[in-house]
Amino acid sequence: MYQKQIEQLIVLQEVDDEILELTKEIDQAPQELADLEGQLGEFEERRGQIDEKMGILNEQKKKLSVEIEEDAGKIKKSKNKLMLVGNTKEYHAMMREMDSLEKLNRMRDDEQAAVREELVRQDEATQALNDEMSGVQEQFEALKTTLEERLEKANKKLEALNRKRKKACKAVPPPILGRYEFIRERMEHPVIVPVSEGVCSGCNIMIPPQAYNDLQKGQQILSCPNCQRLIYWQAFVQAENISLDEEE
Repeated sequence: MYQKQIEQLIVLQEVDDEILELTKEIDQAPQELADLEGQLGEFEERRGQIDEKMGILNEQKKKLSVEIEEDAGKIKKSKNKLMLVGNTKEYHAMMREMDSLEKLNRMRDDEQAAVREELVRQDEATQALNDEMSGVQEQFEALKTTLEERLEKANKKLEALNRKRKKACKAVPPPILGRYEFIRERMEHPVIVPVSEGVCSGCNIMIPPQAYNDLQKGQQILSCPNCQRLIYWQAFVQAENISLDEEE
C-alpha cells in the first residue's frame, strides 16, 4: 500500500513537472518576440543617432567648402591687385592678408579631411548596424510567423497534461494529495524526493537517524524535517520505471 502511494505521487509529480515546463514555454514565447522587437527599436534609435551625426558632419563639410571657395576667391583677387599696388606699405599689408587667408584655408582643408574620415567611419557603422539589424529582423519575422502555431500546439498539449493530472490525482488518497498540494504551492519542485544513505535529495541534508529508520520501515509517508518535502526510501521505488498512460 505504501509503495503504491509513493508511486502514484511520483507519477503526479512527473505530470506537474511537464505542466510547469510547458507553462514556462507558453509564457516565454511572446516574451522572446518582445525582446527581439525591443532590439529592433534600439537599432532604430542607434541608426537615428548616426543619421543625425552624419547630417551635422555633412553640413560642416558643406560650410567648410563654401568658406574655402570664398577665401580662395579673395586670395585670387588680392594677387591680381598686388601688381597694381603703388607703395611698399600697401603691398606688405596685402601680403599679410593673403598669408592669413591661405593659412586659414589650410586649417579648413585639414578640418575638412577629418570630417570626411569621420563620415566614412559613420557610414561603415551604419552598414554594420544595418547588417546586424537585418539578422534580428529575420529572426523576428520567423518567430512571429511560427509563434501562433507554437502556442496552439503548446496549449493543446497543456490541455492533455491537465487531463493526465486529473487521472493521476484520482489515484492518490485525498489526505496524501492534500499534503502534496500544500507543499507544491509553497516551494519549488520537486515535492516528493528520494532519500539515499540518510540524505534527502531535495535539500541534500541528512535526516535524523530515527526518521531514516522509520522511512525504511515503509509504513507511512514522511516529510523531511529540514525542507518539509515528502520523502521516501530510494530502495522502495525506482522512479524512472514508473509511467502513466496519457488519457486523451
